[in-house]
This record gives sequence, C-alpha cells and structure tokens, in this order.
Amino acid sequence: MAPYPGELQETETSLPASPTSMKNMERELVCPSCKETYKQPLALPCQHNVCHVCAAEALAPQGPAAAGDAASEPSSPASTPATRSPRLPRRAGPKPDRLDRLLKSGFGTYPGRKRGAAHPPSFSFPCPACRRDVDLGERGLGGLFRNLTLERVVERYRQSIDMGAAIMCQFCKPPRLEATKGCTECKSSFCNECFKLYHPWGTQKAQHEPTPPTLTFRPKGLTCPEHKEEVTHYCKTCQRLVCQLCRVRRTHSGHKITPVLSAYQALREKLSKSLAYILSSQDAVQTQIAELEETVKHTEANGAQAKEEVSRLLAGLGAALDEKRAALLQAIEECQQERLASLHGQIQEHQAMLENSGMVGYAQEVLKETDQPCFVQAAKQLHNRMLRATDSLQSFRPAATASFGHFQLDVSRELKLLTDLAFIKAPEAPVIDTQRTYAYDQIFLCWRLPQHSPPAWHYTVEFRKTDAKAKGLKLWQRREEVRGTSALVEYLDTDSVYVLRVKGCNKAGFGDYSEDIYLHTPPAPVLNFFLDNRWGFNRDRLAISKDQRAVRSVPGVPMLFAAERLMTSCHLSVDLVIGDVAVTQGKSYWACCVDPSSYLVKVGVGLESKLQEWFQVPQDVVSPR
Repeated sequence: MAPYPGELQETETSLPASPTSMKNMERELVCPSCKETYKQPLALPCQHNVCHVCAAEALAPQGPAAAGDAASEPSSPASTPATRSPRLPRRAGPKPDRLDRLLKSGFGTYPGRKRGAAHPPSFSFPCPACRRDVDLGERGLGGLFRNLTLERVVERYRQSIDMGAAIMCQFCKPPRLEATKGCTECKSSFCNECFKLYHPWGTQKAQHEPTPPTLTFRPKGLTCPEHKEEVTHYCKTCQRLVCQLCRVRRTHSGHKITPVLSAYQALREKLSKSLAYILSSQDAVQTQIAELEETVKHTEANGAQAKEEVSRLLAGLGAALDEKRAALLQAIEECQQERLASLHGQIQEHQAMLENSGMVGYAQEVLKETDQPCFVQAAKQLHNRMLRATDSLQSFRPAATASFGHFQLDVSRELKLLTDLAFIKAPEAPVIDTQRTYAYDQIFLCWRLPQHSPPAWHYTVEFRKTDAKAKGLKLWQRREEVRGTSALVEYLDTDSVYVLRVKGCNKAGFGDYSEDIYLHTPPAPVLNFFLDNRWGFNRDRLAISKDQRAVRSVPGVPMLFAAERLMTSCHLSVDLVIGDVAVTQGKSYWACCVDPSSYLVKVGVGLESKLQEWFQVPQDVVSPR
C-alpha cells in the first residue's frame, strides 16, 4: 500500500491554496461509495480511499471480524459516566461481541485461540473506485491506515465553502454558545465554560491541551493499526508504513526498510516535481482538453451517423422481407384460386349427375323423342356429355389436391445469418509466410490471414532499413492498397537488413500489424543471366528448361552409366553448363539451388580462356578425388 506523502510526517510548511482551487477539488474529496465528502477515510491497498462507515457496511456480510477496529476512537466526555451531560441518556456498555472483536484484532493470542491454530481467513473488499476485489488480509479493516492528510484537506475544503458557519458547543443547554476550544483527546468542541466543567483542575483531563474548535477530530499522528505504536519506518518492499514492532517481525524480514523521514522527503520531492511539471504544462493541458472536446463532438456525430446507417440497412432488410413476403403470398393465392376453380367445376359436373339435375332430366326427355333423325342429332351431343360424366364417376379423383406442402419455407439458414448478424471487425494480424518469402535484388513478401479472421479488402506493406550505427530509426515506407497476399518491394540497398510488416484493412478499418520480419539483401548487385543452351554440355545427359533457368539430368542409360562410374570412383562425368553473360569487372551476386539428390555439383566462375580448354578435353576424366 503506497501511502500519501502527508501521512508520513506532519509538516508545518504547506503550499497555499486559494479558495477557488479549494472549491474546484470537490471531486477529489468525494467517497466513491456514498458520493459524499470523506468521513474518516481509510487508505486501501489499491491506492484508493473510502469512508470507514462505507467500508464497514460493505464488509458486513463477511462477519464482524472483517470490520476490525481501524477507526475505534476514545469515547467523548458526553459518553463517560463521570462527565456525561445530564441531558443525554446513559449509554449502554460494550456488547460481548464488540469485546470479542477487539480481542481478536489485538496482537498475540486471546482466550479461546490456541497457538499454532489454523490460519484465519483473509478478507477481500470490493473497491468501488477500481471495481476490483482488494485483499485486506486476516485483520480486515483493522489493518488499514486512516488517511489523515485527506481528512485535513476535507476539513479545509469545508471551511472554505462555508466560511460563515460557526461551530457550536456540543454540551451547552439551548441556546448553545459558539465553541471556542476543542479537545483532541475528548474529540469534542466546547465553549469556555463547558471546557472548564469537563476539564476540572486536579484531574487527568486538566492536562488535555485545547485546540481550535472543529467538527472532525483526528489523532495527533499515524499509529500502527496492529500494535498501536507510532510509525517510524517505511517498508519499500510492502509499500507500507511500519512501527518498531512490525520491523522486527518475520513478515518484513529481508525487506528494504527506510526511516519515515527518508520516505517523506523522497515522496515529497517526487510529488513536487510532478505538480510543477503539470503546472508548467497548462497550455498543453488546454490543448489536449480542446482536442478531447473535439473528439467528443466527432464521437457524437459519428455515433449518430452509425445509428442512421444501421437503421437504414435494417430498414432495407425489412423492405426486402416485406417484398418477398408479398410475392410468396401472391404465389400461394394464385395457386389457391386455381385449385378452387377446378374443384368448383368438378362439383358442378357431379351435381349434374344427380337424379333431379338438369342433365339427367334432359336425357330422360330426349329418350322420349320418336323422330329418329331428330333423336340422333340431340342424342349425339348429350351422349358425349354422358360419357364424360360416366368416366368421371368411375375414375373419381379430385381435380386438385388440398395440400400446400410444396409451399413450405426453410428459413433456418436465413435465421442463422440474422442471428450472426453483427458489426464487421477489422482483419486480424497477418502471418508472414517465411517459406515463400525471400530477399534477392528485390524482396518478395508473402502472407496469409489467420483461419477465422474477418476478410481484408486490401493490405498495407511497410518496410524500413535498419542501421545499427544510426542513432534514430528511419521512417517507415509504405505500399498502400495492395491487392492479394503478396507484394514485391523494389529499389533496395545491397548488403542491408530490412524490417517489414503488413496490416489488413476492410470497412471496419485497419487491423493489427503482423510480426516484424527481418530480411538481408545480397552483398552485391544481383547478376541476372540465363543458361546457355547452345554449346558446352552433353545433350544426352543434361536438359535445360525452356526458361533457361534450370538444368536437370536426362533419365535413361547414359545417366545410369555416369552414376555407375561415379560410384566406382573410376571416372567422373563432367558436363559444363555456362551462363550467357560474361562479367568483365566489379562485384556481382548470384545464387543457385541444388537438388539434395544430386551426385556432385560444382558452382563457380571461370576465365574465358580456361573454359575454352575445358571444352576441348574428353568428357570423361579421372576423378579428382
């Protein structure tokens, strides 16, 4: 627990504070729990403060032992039997649980507690400022210091905002007189007469030193909460004030402990320097405040714009859903009407076959016709209708089905999409593909996104040259809006180390950078050349690729003979393949890749005259081994 500088030692010198500054510091003097000015504040290990009453209420569910006796004060004259005011009722004596709690918070053992017993539980306090659980140890609030400096500041603040308020005597009968004296031991304010009454000559109370009247009484100095001794040292390891008894205990063995004066001077110097720096940087503070206020305005405007954008997009989705719903309902309605029309027509046909229907009665009347030509003419039309009715009757089947099963919708995929609908995120940090990245006269950089990363629209590649001799780092050079997952970095210095990194971008903005990769460029300018396929090699054993960048052995009997001669160490087949470029001066760099399964490959540079001699010797020579 880092104490406040003012807690370490009382000092007579203090910086003058104007009434305006005192009134402006109200936010610093408000308890984060009760939202009122501090009353007997306790310094928590997390560097925050809280009223003792608020802390006790928060720890009440953990039992009475958690409250400890951090703020136990001597009773005032008004509550003692000898000097109690006749207008105040007799105060009840301490309860047994209170005495038990006081005994448990003391040093050493107490009746009922055996030496070597199980370690008591540790209490935790939910700090209302940092929203974290702070470990208070086994003593609870009884192991915390009162922040007397904060109490003094609170008292000065109250006096500054209420200069005309008089402190009245706490023991006068109405009307009360204004208090003229205070007593730290009695923790009360008195008028002259009451002070003499409660501090009679010849008693121990007569030795109490009067102080100016006040509403808040504090002890003269900080004392150890555990041993009630004056604190004289400061443990830098624990960042806690300690007394002489604490210093010799095993708890602080091996810790770096300094006198309280040294800690006071060091902290006071640091605090003064920090305050001086802040006071000298008022222009920068005002500039940053203006920037923050401008950021607040942009945040409000951009937030409103984002809300409108989301509302517009969701309204578009709603409109598309309404349109789709109307189209689907229209399709169902058309199919329904078509089926109903067919069924109604079929019903009418069957109704015509009823005995009392028109078609049956008409057929009966036609059968009564005796004129044969007329009968044939009328019966021909009627017979076709009767045939259709007969077929419909014999092979009855509804003209339409009543099921609409093929109009069912599967919206599981759409519901999942809507459930997963969320704000897009920036791409994650790309991963450099070291297997495909290389440095030559140019740097070919490859990367990929992690598996579950949001997609990237484009990338930004940054690179810079590192120089150990240079004092400062060079600025990053950028290639922006790179499409794809590779980039070519050109115009590099030779024999230099470059550091590169990549970040992706989409509608949500830029993501994190990839890990830096360091690549070393060649020590000399790169010599670009092709393999000469016109002369100098045995075409039966070697073949040059079409791009004239690679050469390989030709499979077959010649290669087997050459391998056999090589394995017997009798002869070595020498096949020369040369480049199509000659170098006359300067330093050049080139590289080749040799297949690990090759028998023996030599790479080098030769003089032109030597090459002519080599081409004139036989192809098979004695092995140089």
